[in-house]
Amino acid sequence: MLLAVVGVTSAAGWAVTRGGLLDGPGADLASPAAAEPTTSPSVGVAPSASPSASVSASPSASPAGSVSGRGTVAARAPLPAERPRQVPRPGPRLLGPGDAGAAVRELQSRLRQVAWFVGDVTDDYGTATETAVRGFQARRGIAVTGYVDQRTRDRLAAMTREPTRDELANRFPGDGDTSAALDPRCRTGRALCIDKTSRTLRWVVDGKVLRSVSVRFGSSYTPTREGLFSVESKSRDHVSSLYDSPMPFAMFFSGGQAVHYSADFAARGYAGASHGCVNVRDLPGITWLYDQVSVGDKVVVHWS
Repeated sequence: MLLAVVGVTSAAGWAVTRGGLLDGPGADLASPAAAEPTTSPSVGVAPSASPSASVSASPSASPAGSVSGRGTVAARAPLPAERPRQVPRPGPRLLGPGDAGAAVRELQSRLRQVAWFVGDVTDDYGTATETAVRGFQARRGIAVTGYVDQRTRDRLAAMTREPTRDELANRFPGDGDTSAALDPRCRTGRALCIDKTSRTLRWVVDGKVLRSVSVRFGSSYTPTREGLFSVESKSRDHVSSLYDSPMPFAMFFSGGQAVHYSADFAARGYAGASHGCVNVRDLPGITWLYDQVSVGDKVVVHWS
């Protein structure tokens, strides 16, 4: 395990979301300095030595700043000047730009838990990872370097949990689960059976479901067409000529509409929509499907 929990960090000021602690750009954290109590000398009232309400004109022997007579109030002592916070010097580089491998994937997954990293986790420590690390370091009072040192690693470990295998593979809980019956057109031959009701795509061969993934469709302005189609062409590294956006593992079934992987779907879920295509956010799932599906296989888009 790359990041072992080595300490306990105060949770004061952390915003809590459904996915855990929100520490990223959207969090509204209280300043540590504002959380520290400020003490001041107590205010005392000295009794008068005479019932007379007159005030002596002779020089006062009381401390500077006090007032003689009934209801004498002691002056406040000056507050000590606040010392500027010292940011510790950065430690040796443990992980940084240009690195690759499982340790980077785990780092990204942990940063995603606290809303600093958005989208699919990968094995590459690139610009997005460096930016996320810089933001995390600045928020937590760590020297901002963009690389991971021991202090950064320990603080992130204390705020997160060990990523699951599904999280490391960009799989989401409940993806593809449905109890809906298969459309009759999907029960024979080879078919991509796409259900708009359950928002699932099932790969079916001779009536047997071999793989199921969650999908997203077009908006009301660019709806995904319904009916019986077939796979017309495939393009592993396709880029849309209309929107100039990536469409990896594209399997076209109706003109420009295709089943393909969507990084936006992976990052934003159902908060967004496609331009009519069938979006898949399970990267291992769509990679597997692309290798199984052939040109000419059926595509059924329906409501269950």
